[in-house]
Amino acid sequence: MSNIKNSTLQIIDAYKAAVFEKNVDAFISLYSKDMWVFDAWGVWSYDNPESWRTMVAEWFTSLGNERVKVSFDEVRTIDEQRLTIVTSIVTYTGYSAEGKNLRSLQNRLTWALKLEGNAVRIVHEHTSVPIGFNDKKAILLRETQSCPAKNA
Repeated sequence: MSNIKNSTLQIIDAYKAAVFEKNVDAFISLYSKDMWVFDAWGVWSYDNPESWRTMVAEWFTSLGNERVKVSFDEVRTIDEQRLTIVTSIVTYTGYSAEGKNLRSLQNRLTWALKLEGNAVRIVHEHTSVPIGFNDKKAILLRETQSCPAKNA
């Protein structure tokens, strides 16, 4: 079993912890210096760690005393020797300082994880949400908790 395959769960856990702790350095350390992020919010893409760091810092600061718990559902991977593709439905749930659930949103996430030396890094991230056909509004929560069956 390759180092990169073993690292997929570690990257997911580190991502969840960095977001919950609002730790910009830990979050950015998950990404390759050659990263390219297609984010679902406001900016078309981020193509370097510095611009991504700025966005992440603004996001974490905007939370104030709130915390965000991240969960990954229906994680699927395609593993190759030096590259793994990860897809998942990701839920971001905001909690007050007192632990009250404030809100949740979901998006579709795809990561390309690349082995760089002895470390696995996110070299590409793509997040998206479906857009309502009639009203052109982002759909931020799934109506159902399961994806359609895959063709075998």
